[in-house]
Amino acid sequence: MRRAARVAVALVLAGAGAGWGPQSLAAQPQVTVGVQPSYFEGGFGTPGNIQIWYVPTYIRYHDGNAELKLTVPYIAVKSSGALVSGGTVVGKTGSGSSRTESGLGDLWLEGKYTLHGRGAMPDLAPYTKIKFATASRSKGLGTGENDYEFGLEADTVIGTGLFPFGQIGYRVVGSPPNLPLRNIVTYEVGASLRVVPGQFLTLMYSGHQSEQAGFAAASDAIAAWNYDLRPGTGFQVFGDLGLSSGSPDYGVGVGAHLRF
Repeated sequence: MRRAARVAVALVLAGAGAGWGPQSLAAQPQVTVGVQPSYFEGGFGTPGNIQIWYVPTYIRYHDGNAELKLTVPYIAVKSSGALVSGGTVVGKTGSGSSRTESGLGDLWLEGKYTLHGRGAMPDLAPYTKIKFATASRSKGLGTGENDYEFGLEADTVIGTGLFPFGQIGYRVVGSPPNLPLRNIVTYEVGASLRVVPGQFLTLMYSGHQSEQAGFAAASDAIAAWNYDLRPGTGFQVFGDLGLSSGSPDYGVGVGAHLRF
């Protein structure tokens, strides 16, 4: 992954469909909770086939321009020695027969602050993410090391129904003993289209450099459909098509979120 299990993708899609537009300008503090089960399968740059079930549950607190989000995932991985970090495949550490391991994944804590643009200027949101190494290293569900990412998001509105967005980040990767991993650049670009009131189609491209030497970078195309039952509350479905050997062959997911 750096999206092998596509954590960030699922969260971005929920925000793209449900968070943008007039309702996102509410001044009162808001709390959103959501869950987004997903499944990914492919080689992820390894010789074998890897299957990942990823179920992140998140809570997001939004107050004015500031936002704080905590994601607590469950993860199950079927592979013959995949190296997983933050719910994503970053390389391989072993071989042998394929087996399935499951449990708590790595927790993610993200904070950002939006600077609203004027006129033709887009909104800019500097952000910071921390991956807490809560996934079991002995089961192969994590590296046992924390990661730290900082970057910048940008989004704007064209007319009344087109919402282009982009993101670029730099991740400082923690390396487990005897396995040096590399820091990486992550990036995403896309747009959401309001098809009818309360329904959005999102198309995006996402990628990141490889963390382990000798493995391919990830490159994915994602399509999602969001349906708002009311502002800030609804559900979404998405599909992921891998465009490089470092990505899954495909992925699918659903989700629901509720704003209080």
